[in-house]
Amino acid sequence: MKQDSPGEGAQSAREPASPRLYRKIAARLMDGVREGLYPVGGRMPAERELAVLMGVSRPVIREALLALEVMGVIEVRIGSGAYVLRLPEDERASMAANVTAMELVQARLIFEGEAVSLAAVNITDEELKRLEEALAEMRREDGTFDDWESAVAAFHMTIAHATRNVAVERGVRDLWDMRSRSPECRRMLEDARNHNFRYSLDQHAAILTALKARDPVRARAAVRMHLEGSVEHVLMALEERAVAEARARVAEMRSQYFAGR
Repeated sequence: MKQDSPGEGAQSAREPASPRLYRKIAARLMDGVREGLYPVGGRMPAERELAVLMGVSRPVIREALLALEVMGVIEVRIGSGAYVLRLPEDERASMAANVTAMELVQARLIFEGEAVSLAAVNITDEELKRLEEALAEMRREDGTFDDWESAVAAFHMTIAHATRNVAVERGVRDLWDMRSRSPECRRMLEDARNHNFRYSLDQHAAILTALKARDPVRARAAVRMHLEGSVEHVLMALEERAVAEARARVAEMRSQYFAGR
C-alpha cells in the first residue's frame, strides 16, 4: 500500500475534507488489511498516526474508520483503539453492510407498511399459526438477542410470504438480509430492543390480531405504529451512544491534560 510523502501529507491535511475523501482512505485501509499490513486480531495505528501516514486530517481518518466499523472489518473500542476483526468482504456484501439502522427502519416502514395489507387478504390459517409460534418465541425473556432476531425475522417473513407476491417477498427478504449483515444495524437494534422489549411485543401482537381479522386497514396501521416506534427507539439508542462516546473523549482529554501534573 503506497504511503504519501511528508510533503504530500502536509498539503492534503490543509485541504477541506470532501465527502469522497474518507471513502478513498477507507479503501486504502482495507487494502492494508488485505495485504497484512494491519493483521486480523491486531490493533490499528492511532488516529493521529494514520492521519500523518495518509496525509489527511484526523476527522477524515475518523470517518474512514467508522466506515470500516460499519462493514464489520474493525471494531472500535472506546479508550483502547480500533482492532481488525476480519478481512473485507466482497463489494456486494460491503454495500449491504453500509445500511444504517435508521435507513433500514425507514425502508421497512415504506415497504412492509403496505405489504401487510396484501397479506391480510391472502394469509392462511397455517401462516397465522406460524405467527403465533414466532410471537411466543419472542416472549421468552431468557432468550438471547439472536433468538429474538430469529423469531422476529420468522414473523415478518411469514407475512411477506402471505402476500402471494414473489417480488414483495424478495424485497422484504433483501431488507432483512441487510439487517443481518450490518454490524451498525445489529448494535443499534439490540440497544433499541433493550429499550422497547414490551412495546415491541405488544405491537407484534396487534399486527397478528389485525391479520386474524383479515383487516388490511388495521394491519397497515399496526405495522406503521410498530415501525414508527422502532424509529423513535433507534433514535434514543443513537443519542445514548453519542453521549457515551462524548464522555469517553472528554475523559481522554482530561487524562492527557493532567498527565504531567
